[in-house]
Amino acid sequence: MAVTDADVVAVRVFPVLRRLLGLRESGGWFFQPLFSDSRLLVVAGARLWPGGWSDAIAIRTETDAKGLRCDPVGGVVWNREGGVADVLDGLLELPAPHEPNAPRLVTAHAPRLWVP
Repeated sequence: MAVTDADVVAVRVFPVLRRLLGLRESGGWFFQPLFSDSRLLVVAGARLWPGGWSDAIAIRTETDAKGLRCDPVGGVVWNREGGVADVLDGLLELPAPHEPNAPRLVTAHAPRLWVP
């Protein structure tokens, strides 16, 4: 995906977002900003892997971000919380799920979306 004018402005205001663009450029990621009353609450992103594996990130502020990888049944096999830079670096360094050194041990279960 090409860098847009909005990307350039966002990085100028928040330089750490350059790493978010790096994640997007690594392939397969999609992002969605979530607003409430015209106020940005979180930027959420996800990448789906063949076989049902998934990576996700949620960014609230420059110092409050969470990333995780889930197996095909929703077991969390990797997670990191902290600053945006640390979480993005962790996701960029994470081996693809099919690689021999990729994490596979389930340490938690991803929260399920409750639909009334």
